[in-house]
Amino acid sequence: MAVRRAGETVAEIHLHSPEGFGHVIFNAIEDALAVANTRLEEIDCFAAASGPGSFTGVRVGLSAVKGLAEALGKPAAAISNLRALSLFGHASLRAVVLDARRGEVYGAVYDAQTHMVVPETVSTRAVWLATLAPGSEVVSFEDGPCHLASAVARAPKSMARPAGTILRNWTRITSGGPMPNYSGKTQNKHSKPQNQQNQEQNQGLTRRSPVFPVF
Repeated sequence: MAVRRAGETVAEIHLHSPEGFGHVIFNAIEDALAVANTRLEEIDCFAAASGPGSFTGVRVGLSAVKGLAEALGKPAAAISNLRALSLFGHASLRAVVLDARRGEVYGAVYDAQTHMVVPETVSTRAVWLATLAPGSEVVSFEDGPCHLASAVARAPKSMARPAGTILRNWTRITSGGPMPNYSGKTQNKHSKPQNQQNQEQNQGLTRRSPVFPVF
């Protein structure tokens, strides 16, 4: 949970809740706003991870963002975990990979500006790696594939910075609100890959938003 202002992280709270986040997320929002000395009404844009990730976790974050944005008449944005993690790479083509369990990985390729080059997908690691263009940098935070929580823990900086970089100049505004990206084979544990239309909606970016929380 974080609040960004003018390109800087002004508050950040790390949440760990094995029982789920539905019962702790709004208290955490209040705590983050207090640290940032910011009122909820001052937030310009709300943002949450769209996945890939656990069905319940993605839903809780996006539901909170949608509800707050609707109540306050503010825009809401969905940020792909893979897209945000691509900002920890250095090459012109960044192939981000996360463990999807069951012998599969989540994977996608982005350029240095976080534009999607190859859509997010679920595949076996070997098959996915074989599709990468020469010179692609594999962005992972372990020797092998890693779970999302492990990736965030091992990333050189918090996820607030890459999320803020993605949203610093643009905010997606669509009538349907942020769309989840479920990747996996069963919705109660993992998400299914969203179709190309939803991926494009989640990366449709329009107007400026200098202050926003990232869930």
